[in-house]
Amino acid sequence: MQERLRAAEQTVERLREELLRAGVVLPSLRVDLVTVTSEAPYPLVELGRCNLDTAARLATALEGAARE
Repeated sequence: MQERLRAAEQTVERLREELLRAGVVLPSLRVDLVTVTSEAPYPLVELGRCNLDTAARLATALEGAARE
C-alpha cells in the first residue's frame, strides 16, 4: 500500500507543478486515500472544486496544449 500511496502522491505533485506552471491552482487537488487503501485497481486523484476563474484558466491552458 505504501508504494501505491507514494506513486499517487508523486503524480499529484507533478500535476500540481504543471498546473502551477500554466497559472492554475486547484486548492482541493489530492490523492483519494480510499482508493489507495482499497482493492481498487489503481488510486484516484481528487481534482476537487474550483472557482470559475480557475476553471477558465484551466480551459485556456488545455486549449494551448491541444494546439501544440
